[in-house]
Amino acid sequence: MNEIYEEFRSTVRRFAEEKVKPHAAMIDRDSLAPEEAFEAARALGLQGIPFPEEFGGSDGDLMLQVIASEELARVCASTSLTIASSWLFSIIVENGNDQLKELVPGVASGEKKTGWCMTEPQAGSDLMAIKTTAKKVDGGWVINGNKRFITNGGWADWYLVLARTGSSDDRSFGVFVVGKDDKGISFGAKEDKMGQRGSPTCDVIFDECFVADFRCIGEPDKGLSYFKEYLLTSRLSISALGLGIAQGALDEAVAYTNERVQMGRPIAQFQMVKGMIADMVVKVESSRALLYKAVNMLIEGQPGVEAFSSMAKIACTDAAMDVANDAVQLHGGYGYLKEYAIERMFRDAKITQIYDGSNQIMRQIVADQINKVQVG
Repeated sequence: MNEIYEEFRSTVRRFAEEKVKPHAAMIDRDSLAPEEAFEAARALGLQGIPFPEEFGGSDGDLMLQVIASEELARVCASTSLTIASSWLFSIIVENGNDQLKELVPGVASGEKKTGWCMTEPQAGSDLMAIKTTAKKVDGGWVINGNKRFITNGGWADWYLVLARTGSSDDRSFGVFVVGKDDKGISFGAKEDKMGQRGSPTCDVIFDECFVADFRCIGEPDKGLSYFKEYLLTSRLSISALGLGIAQGALDEAVAYTNERVQMGRPIAQFQMVKGMIADMVVKVESSRALLYKAVNMLIEGQPGVEAFSSMAKIACTDAAMDVANDAVQLHGGYGYLKEYAIERMFRDAKITQIYDGSNQIMRQIVADQINKVQVG
């Protein structure tokens, strides 16, 4: 990894330790959005990483996004997720009209927050089951439907909404930009979650919600392809978030086992503990290598990136769960107490195996791609 990336990592790690970590336990305990950390991140320009300089961003590549997600999640997964959610607005830079692009600087600066509305009560991995509709009317579109488990729901200023623009049996979908103050948008109760409790999550409901024509991103029948392109990037960002949790859990385990004394010596010196730590390190470093390979493949436009991004999602998020689980075990009874960060990391890890494409779906993608290459 080159000097620019390593220097950036050091900067974000220092920021995470000083500005994010102090709030992590509190936002988890009280289920509060990471307001302080999000505001502090604006000075560092984290929300603007992928946006071109002309829109107030830093024109950073995907590796910088991945490093930022990883280092933030190392101390607070909720903060990592809420900041990374700003990056989805880059879909407008690629596909939006000039009027929509006027909204980008506010997001790139961190002044405005964003969320994306894809999942529905009956439509998670099966996008073709989406029932939210956008009907063409004079001067715009009318959206009706219910989106479920929306990250930054009720907290974000702008929402990217995937909705059907054709009949229920075709693949015509549009992506629409809806503001939190638009008439016809409302929000469900905030979900009381197991983990990542500092990341606001709720239903986003559309009832005869009118948006002007310019709020449609690109072609009104190509929204599915726009979202699928972005999902590759998003999947790698979530992989990095899982990797960050795994690294944070490993750090906590190493520190605790070197401090905890039993039978006259630190438990880190016990053979069984050494074996567990070694296995945790292997999981962290092997998943990191796979993630970075997938990132470089996407940056360079190499074939096979869909399979590798899915493999990275599996490896990094499974590592998050496995390493956090072992770290709790190494803490003994203390790992079960909310006073210790590892208890939160254990809860935060689980959802990474579920959202942005469950790991079962990821395994299907990997198997399908391998079969396609080897069998034809």
